[in-house]
Amino acid sequence: MRAAVMYGAGDVRVENRPDPKIVRAADAVVRVVAACVCGSDLWPYRSMPAVDTGRPMGHEFLGVVEETGADVTGLNAGDLVVAPFTYSDNTCDYCAKGLYTSCRNGGRYGFDGVDGGQGEAVRVPYADGTLVKLPVAADSALLPSLLALSDVMTTGHHGAVTAGVGRGDTVLVVGDGAVGLCAVIAARRLGAERIVLAGRHEARTGLGREFGATDVVPERGEEGIARVRDLTGGGVDKVIEAVGTRQSLDTALGAVRDGGTISRLGFPQYEEGPIGPAPFRRNITLTGGVSPARAYIGQLLPDVLDGTITPGRVFDRAFPLHQTPDAYRAMADREVLKALVTP
Repeated sequence: MRAAVMYGAGDVRVENRPDPKIVRAADAVVRVVAACVCGSDLWPYRSMPAVDTGRPMGHEFLGVVEETGADVTGLNAGDLVVAPFTYSDNTCDYCAKGLYTSCRNGGRYGFDGVDGGQGEAVRVPYADGTLVKLPVAADSALLPSLLALSDVMTTGHHGAVTAGVGRGDTVLVVGDGAVGLCAVIAARRLGAERIVLAGRHEARTGLGREFGATDVVPERGEEGIARVRDLTGGGVDKVIEAVGTRQSLDTALGAVRDGGTISRLGFPQYEEGPIGPAPFRRNITLTGGVSPARAYIGQLLPDVLDGTITPGRVFDRAFPLHQTPDAYRAMADREVLKALVTP
């Protein structure tokens, strides 16, 4: 099969790899119908040291089950399924708590002999515990929004849930990438009355307004903090930080009211943060983390199926599989918000 492999910073290649096969009885082989490039894929794309053996890429995909192992009981060949961005057994103590990303037997696509999602097919471990069957055909117009449930929409939802967003709230979303825009959808879905989107790319913030953002703040740093506080009469109670830089965390801390909550969604690109006496005295709650996407797909799926939410609109350009390197370049150069990849 053909699949995307990263060999170092800026070096993504589409090459021939072995066809996936059932290795364990709980496996399924899924033929990929749609995949995408994630913002988190851009971190190694910018900084990964050169290696001789490439890393299979991609952790967001949906497709059709081609084959199942002997222990798989909930899926059949021909089923259309979406894969959360990590696999899990759905039987361990962490899975029982809904914390699928901490599954004792789970893992990540592209590691430990498991295929990446940016390819023609994937061997999915623990298929019954991981994959979610979709009640639509493989040519459905809903596929982009269903694919968004693999990561960005469930991650945006995780931010809204952990921030405690509820009816009537005023919320700040820091970041106008795909996750930030999905966090706007999630905050609106949970009843937020006012949603301030901090971002400076007009095409993206325009989409954010269509998703439910009531205000846009393009300024950064202290100027941006002052603007948010001015707009909201002194700050917000809930912040969803969807970038992952120290500057974005500082913006969140500067804009949140005392006693407020900050949910961190952006994968941190820093090791140390402001956790000393100043935020301590303000009784600020820091929460968030990696989204247990498998726990949220069932909650969000009905709203995608009936068109209540349309997170697939974050995909603003499609690339055939052989052009995956171009998809990475386009996202890294901010020419594309989120690239859809079609084998």
